[in-house]
Amino acid sequence: MNTVYSVHDDGLASGLVEVQTHLSNGLPTMQIIGTVGKSLDEAKDRIRSAFSSASLDLPRKKITVNITPSDLPKDGSHFDLAIALSVLLESKRIPPLPKNTVILGEIGLDGSIRPIRGLLGKMLIAKEAGFTSFIIPAKNLLQAKLLPSVNLLATDHIKSLVRDLSTDEGPPFLHTDSGARIRFSGATESLDFADVIGQDLAKRALEIAAAGQHNVLLSGPPGVGKSMLAKALISIMPPLNRDEVIQITHLHSLVGGNSRLITERPIRSPHHSSSDVAIIGGGQRPKPGEVTLSHKGILFLDELPEFKRTTIESLRQPLEDREVTVSRAKQSIRYPADFLLIATKNPCPCGYYGSSKPCVCTPLEIDRYQKKLSGPLLDRIDLHITVDSVDHAALLEEQRTTTSETSETIRKRVLDTRASQEKRFSSPSRKNGQMTNKEVKQHAKLSADAKEFLDKAATSLDLSARVYMKTVKVARTIADLDSSDTISLKHITEALQYRPVTTS
Repeated sequence: MNTVYSVHDDGLASGLVEVQTHLSNGLPTMQIIGTVGKSLDEAKDRIRSAFSSASLDLPRKKITVNITPSDLPKDGSHFDLAIALSVLLESKRIPPLPKNTVILGEIGLDGSIRPIRGLLGKMLIAKEAGFTSFIIPAKNLLQAKLLPSVNLLATDHIKSLVRDLSTDEGPPFLHTDSGARIRFSGATESLDFADVIGQDLAKRALEIAAAGQHNVLLSGPPGVGKSMLAKALISIMPPLNRDEVIQITHLHSLVGGNSRLITERPIRSPHHSSSDVAIIGGGQRPKPGEVTLSHKGILFLDELPEFKRTTIESLRQPLEDREVTVSRAKQSIRYPADFLLIATKNPCPCGYYGSSKPCVCTPLEIDRYQKKLSGPLLDRIDLHITVDSVDHAALLEEQRTTTSETSETIRKRVLDTRASQEKRFSSPSRKNGQMTNKEVKQHAKLSADAKEFLDKAATSLDLSARVYMKTVKVARTIADLDSSDTISLKHITEALQYRPVTTS
């Protein structure tokens, strides 16, 4: 009896599984055992049709396929190829496979090998277990080549795979060495900061947000440029590194786009009618939501109060923990959610409260609208900016003003600031906005007058403990942008400009 290997990955009990096949006398049927789900049980019909289409003889015996550990619930079409090769091995149709080989792929009725979701995650699980050779679908090859020091055999049809495995020279595996070279994309250049007229305070806040990974809420009447500012933010974000490309590509492949590489920071902008599951993730068969698909990128929530209250409040955990836990009766899955939140809101339902245009809302409507955002949620947002109207005469000027900095100039400062944080935390993934209270105490380094001023401001403004610490984190980023080791009074006063607004 021969054994081949595949991967089970449901977030709770991930790991290698063994696929064993036994041929015995009896009616020519195929049975798959080992606590399998419906999709996996249907593999026998897909394999039977694929063998017929590829002119491969399916043994006319009773075929029993066992997928171990047998007590672990397993499902998914990515086991198809492993089962098919196990049958071919047991019937001596192909020679033994190289050791430490993992097989992943779905089989079509015509014998084609189709791409699977989450390939990179499954390969990483196998690699951690010591497996370095993989037989995968050809359309997943672009993703798989990102991993270093692995051997890959990509195939698009079961018939061609059998031919490759049966050659005298052995299977033509491709070794990735240090991993495929990635053509990293730069930031999207369709909207430059210099093209945004005015709004200097908002631009400065977004620079701080990009440098220290601080969440932002832009408030103001309609048409003043809140959405434009949010969309311009991606142009000053740093490029992705290799590890981020692998992680983001894997997360996006879990919901589709199986063969696509993600080389730009994602910017996700879900509609306010999106469900809680669409935003946070989950479902009957759990998948990542928008907070996970924006991992290492930007989650843009336009008109935040228009989202359902439950959706808004569900953002608390990912904003605080940088991950989401989706719990179900049978499984619990954790998805990363390290995103930069950019949200916008109007001051009232009509949008013109406090502006030059007359507001038609009643005091009750304004109060109810503003209270859609709870205090605990607002506390988790570092930078609160009021965006005012701009001078109409400047909107059609063809030349950029001399005071307007380009995204490229701002981006260089952001990169320098992130480099100083990487040195401080000895980690490329840690940012000032993610500091724990212990790290704040260790790295804050407030001057005496800055500490005294912050304490007085916290008392007079009635800042919560969370807002107090977030103010220090923002001030730390401002000091880094100023190339200062110490947080001075001017850094604290600027950080206090962005304190949370009240909702009453």
